[in-house]
Amino acid sequence: MAGHSKWKNIQGRKNAQDAKRGKIFQKLSREIYVAAKAGGGDPSVNAALRLVMDKAKAANMPNDNIERAIKKASSAGDNEHYDEITYEGYGPGGSAILVYALTDNRNRTATNVRVAFTRNGGSLGETGSVSYLFDRKGYLVIERTALTVDEDVMLELVLEAGAEDLETSDEVFEIYTAPEDFTAVRDALEKSGYTLAQAELTMIPQTLVALTDDQKAQLQQLIDKLEDDDDVSEVFTSADI
Repeated sequence: MAGHSKWKNIQGRKNAQDAKRGKIFQKLSREIYVAAKAGGGDPSVNAALRLVMDKAKAANMPNDNIERAIKKASSAGDNEHYDEITYEGYGPGGSAILVYALTDNRNRTATNVRVAFTRNGGSLGETGSVSYLFDRKGYLVIERTALTVDEDVMLELVLEAGAEDLETSDEVFEIYTAPEDFTAVRDALEKSGYTLAQAELTMIPQTLVALTDDQKAQLQQLIDKLEDDDDVSEVFTSADI
């Protein structure tokens, strides 16, 4: 993972996401609902729910929205059902793309995803066609603006907590973990008094694919189209954008 800064991509797309805040909250509500429906509404005993709640809070989702989604999932009379589906394909320049969706209508979502790919320089692949090019990782970010701790001290701390890797820039510390160690590392950092700017389970490409400027623009159109779909929860790419 050396040399790969996921944070730069996150920051580079922040303004676009801010403009879609209402849609993002809607999608997060659905993820919270699904997690609470499956494992109960108490995040202290439902790890999946706590992860989604952390993700929602990082997106500045109001607590009322979070509590409303949990309450809805806990309602005895509620019978909504969502399927979790993964789509795999290729974007411009041969970049790999993973799409995660939560849907109550598989046919609708499949059609929308297929159209987004074909109209924006991409193509859908078979199950397993690109997922092997990504690794599931825990990802945490600590901004360095108010920190005096140096890289060696931080590296020792995160490795003792169980992390796999630390990448450092002038702006942030980026910490990577195995999925099963994510919660322990996150809790250790918070217990040590650090504020996390980002904390999530994510997909990290094993190799980044270089694109031309035209290919980057076309890929961004494809990603935007996918993320605009109400059923799509996450999109990952191996492109270096």
